[in-house]
Amino acid sequence: MKRDVRILLLGEAQVGKTSLILSLVGEEFPEEVPARAEEITIPADVTPEKVPTHIVDYSETEQTVEELQGEIDKADVVCVVYDVSEEATVEKIRTKWIPLVNGSTKRGPRVPIILVGNKSDLRPGGSMEAVLPIMSQFPEIETCVECSAKNLKNISELFYYAQKAVLHPTAPLYDPEAKQLRPACAQALTRIFRLSDQDMDQALSDQELNAFQTSCFGHPLAPQALEDVKMVVSKNVAGGVRDDQLTLDGFLFLNTLFIQRGRHETTWTILRRFGYGDSLELTADYLCPPLRVPSGCSTELNHRGYQFVQRMFEKHDQDRDGALSPAELQSLFSVFPAAPWGPQLPSTVRTKAERLPLHGYLCQWTLVTYLDVQRSLEHLGYLGYPTLCEPNSQAHAITVTREKRLDQEKGQTQRNVLLCKVVGAHGVGKSSFLRAFLGHSLGHQDAGEPSVYAIDTVQVNGQEKYLILCEVAADSLLTASADASCDVACLMFDGSDLRSFALCASVCKQHYMDGQTPCLFVCSKADLPGGVPLPGLSPAEFCRRHRLPAPTPFSCVGAVEPRVGIFTQLATMATFPHLVHGQLQATSFWLRVALGAMGAAVAAFLSFSLYRVLVKSR
Repeated sequence: MKRDVRILLLGEAQVGKTSLILSLVGEEFPEEVPARAEEITIPADVTPEKVPTHIVDYSETEQTVEELQGEIDKADVVCVVYDVSEEATVEKIRTKWIPLVNGSTKRGPRVPIILVGNKSDLRPGGSMEAVLPIMSQFPEIETCVECSAKNLKNISELFYYAQKAVLHPTAPLYDPEAKQLRPACAQALTRIFRLSDQDMDQALSDQELNAFQTSCFGHPLAPQALEDVKMVVSKNVAGGVRDDQLTLDGFLFLNTLFIQRGRHETTWTILRRFGYGDSLELTADYLCPPLRVPSGCSTELNHRGYQFVQRMFEKHDQDRDGALSPAELQSLFSVFPAAPWGPQLPSTVRTKAERLPLHGYLCQWTLVTYLDVQRSLEHLGYLGYPTLCEPNSQAHAITVTREKRLDQEKGQTQRNVLLCKVVGAHGVGKSSFLRAFLGHSLGHQDAGEPSVYAIDTVQVNGQEKYLILCEVAADSLLTASADASCDVACLMFDGSDLRSFALCASVCKQHYMDGQTPCLFVCSKADLPGGVPLPGLSPAEFCRRHRLPAPTPFSCVGAVEPRVGIFTQLATMATFPHLVHGQLQATSFWLRVALGAMGAAVAAFLSFSLYRVLVKSR
């Protein structure tokens, strides 16, 4: 919505343009009227719509044609004033003023026009019969107001309607010639209806209508008002009310009726509550509220975000089988301009028979939020989070983690989402490693397109963590500008062809030797015979020299369960980045030893104290 309104008054000489402005400001008819009033600014707190309003007068004797055109170009709305007692001034509206306003304006959309019939005190009958044909001819005319500067009649109403024409314009909503909503308006209202239809039965119950009414206007409808609304709809639209519930056709009819009766501010209130701007597009503020993510921090959905997206899942899971079918997923995405998740989805999360279970659905949301938080905010906005939830900004559904530097200082991360880059040469089995993470065997064929990401949950010391695997070509990390940052690095080489190890070793030396990021060498294709040793350090010797965990063998051949350990190991290393793999087990062992020793010492002390008490008592 505009932050201020600029109103320009035009018309023939002596029709009372200046008198109208001075009567509004002075609240009395001026005895002396200058040729032209100075520009007046009315503060926001005294205007009905609470926006500053600038009122500009025009005098043909004091301004040139160029100056007039400049004022028209700056105006948000033009009031064309005529004298109700002079028919010649009415005819000038059609032949002179409207063509002047909208015939050569530099901007595209037509400037809204308010017709103002002044001096109504001189003609009690009014002039509406003469004006109605003009209003029918020019759709940019919003309304006509008859007033009297002398009697102060309808002066404030005149400027209210001028404000309203700017802040709640009719033109984007309604086609007066076709007498129906414009396509963009109907599309926006259809999205709003679908978001408000919580039980997905294609109709709004009384409870859903009142929730919608409260969200938009701050209070529910009275029971009788609710029945009256449904009665009006049922009398005018076949199928507008079904089983005592308001259908989409009925909802669209109601908004058409509001506009036709001059209450288009009602429709605009609904549209703006659901994030739409003057162009009937969702605004940037609605889709992407401010969210500061400092360097070294990551983004995760918090409990509010997970509750909301799970509620959306349950809403669209119509057959209650715990998974979204392609049709149900399409229904979920019907409020988006385009489907947000592409054909890589089956290769990224766990799916089941071409259906998306809740676990995979939450994993996908987690991945998008981690990789591109602005995109995640947009998706939450399209689903109506700012309107349907409190507090009403989807930024409250996101947690920004603490800096990774602090995690390293503490020796433990608080993050629930961990990134592992799977680095290796071409052909070592990185893609198979990602597929195995999702429980797929070597011969599995993904239904969609391949993805460089895979995400699933793993258990780390009894806590559930999301682990993201990202496939990265080793040679791409050898450039100076390469981004190798992650929570844990998985350096993969082919055990049957040890030439691939040299590339992993180079990446390790270039990016991970500072000890800030834990890394694990993985020997893939462990089911094949070992490759011919090459000159230099073997993989085991390299790891031992650089105090790294020994290479872990991995094979996609065989049972799935034994493979789970390697993913748990990676997640554990990411959670406790200051410990190498051997230390993780040793720490647990020595912790148990220390606790046992402490328990024995306490027991001995208590026994000795009891012995002394018994001796004294004797």
